[in-house]
Amino acid sequence: METEARCPSLKKRKLAAPKSHGVPPAPEATGAPGSEPHPPAHDQQPPPGDAADRISDLADAILGEIVSLLPTKQAVRTQILSPRWRHIWSSAPLNLDCEGLLPADADEDVLAGLVSNIVSVHPGPGRRFCVPSCFLRDRAAAVDAWLRSPALDSLQELEFWFKSYYRPQPLQQPPPSSTFRFPATLRVLTVGNCNLPGSTVQELQFPLLKHLGLELVSISECTLHGLINACPALECLLISHGFGFRCLKINSLTLRSVCVKNYRLCNDQLQELIVENAPCLQRLLHDDFDYGLHVSVVSAPKLETLGCLSDGFYISGQDDLSRIVFGSTVIQGLRVDKLTTVVHTVKILFVTMKTLSLDSVIGLMRCFPSLEKVYIEPYTRKENNEWRRKHWSLITCLDIRLKEIVLDPYLGTKSNINFASLFVMKARVLELMTFMLEPRDYNGKFLAEQRRKLQLEKRASRGAQFHFTTDRSVRRVSDMHHVRDLDLIDPFVCC
Repeated sequence: METEARCPSLKKRKLAAPKSHGVPPAPEATGAPGSEPHPPAHDQQPPPGDAADRISDLADAILGEIVSLLPTKQAVRTQILSPRWRHIWSSAPLNLDCEGLLPADADEDVLAGLVSNIVSVHPGPGRRFCVPSCFLRDRAAAVDAWLRSPALDSLQELEFWFKSYYRPQPLQQPPPSSTFRFPATLRVLTVGNCNLPGSTVQELQFPLLKHLGLELVSISECTLHGLINACPALECLLISHGFGFRCLKINSLTLRSVCVKNYRLCNDQLQELIVENAPCLQRLLHDDFDYGLHVSVVSAPKLETLGCLSDGFYISGQDDLSRIVFGSTVIQGLRVDKLTTVVHTVKILFVTMKTLSLDSVIGLMRCFPSLEKVYIEPYTRKENNEWRRKHWSLITCLDIRLKEIVLDPYLGTKSNINFASLFVMKARVLELMTFMLEPRDYNGKFLAEQRRKLQLEKRASRGAQFHFTTDRSVRRVSDMHHVRDLDLIDPFVCC
């Protein structure tokens, strides 16, 4: 690790105790867990020119909270800061997150050994325990032993994280029973790469759980709905690569974000999402590659964020297009087939399309007249997007309330220019338009040419800004790998 070069003492300690895999053991001088720490030397003045160490003067409880919020590697290293800090990590709630603990190419045996060492050294209680979901399959006995350790008593966050790969397959192995020994304290739960039988979760109640993630999980429809109902405080739900159920019905008084990601792997998987009663739902996100998910929104009076809508450029037939229904209004792909009532609550929208189509975007603006921010992701250079005759009266028949537009990518083609120039010259309340450029296009000549062709000096909104950048700061639904990604006002912003 890079710290070894700066901290020779840490390297020596590792050589003396090779089984620790880089985790410094708790110093013997601190005594048993719960013993009183050595008080800081308040009567000693810092040398002239040195700043006083105010942080070390904080109470142990405060320092413990700070350390427990650090990434695991940095939290462990605080033991070598000074004698004052040696006992803090071992007395603070344990935050053990395997992601980033070792290099990405590290052997899984080394990682498992490191987890075992930390769990055996730390006395607990646990705050967060996060390990790869493949351990449920490959090291079930070790996972069971970790979860039964006193170091994880009163655990608040349990995550078996799963990073999607091409064509994952459903598994039938259930997690160890110790996975669910924390129902009264859990606030975040992510389970991946396993089967969840009804006998495992049907009697459980999670009174404090706010974030639930199910990734590559096989679960029956009845068990899934029972699990959601067992979480009366649930706010964010992420289901990715689910099997064993074809329909998901949302009836929750607390849910604020729902995200489903779907791949056509077998017939026994999600095909229909019905939001029956969700009075607090603000964000509804879905991403279904080569499979048309049908979404029906019956009651979601606070729904503000929607995505991703797509024209189905990755599928072969129109029957497989995703469909979303609001009451009697039907949107098939990106085409508004039936507009009987408009949806006034939606303010943020993400769309992907094979060809950049102004007609499609304007149709969606009619359906969502309060739309303030739109992310647009085209995949080809086609479509002319001529608008001057067809949409010249747009300003009188359609109130463009867009404040922010993100076009990713922006190639500077005729199609791109015709599309963007409509909003430059017609959107009177536009505040920001972001053009995501390819690195090869980010040069003075290209930028000057685009500003001239877009006629930015004729913009309808005097306060509008136009930002050309190569920074890929947009997060797609497919990039949302953690249920925490849903707990943002705008989940498409990559912080």
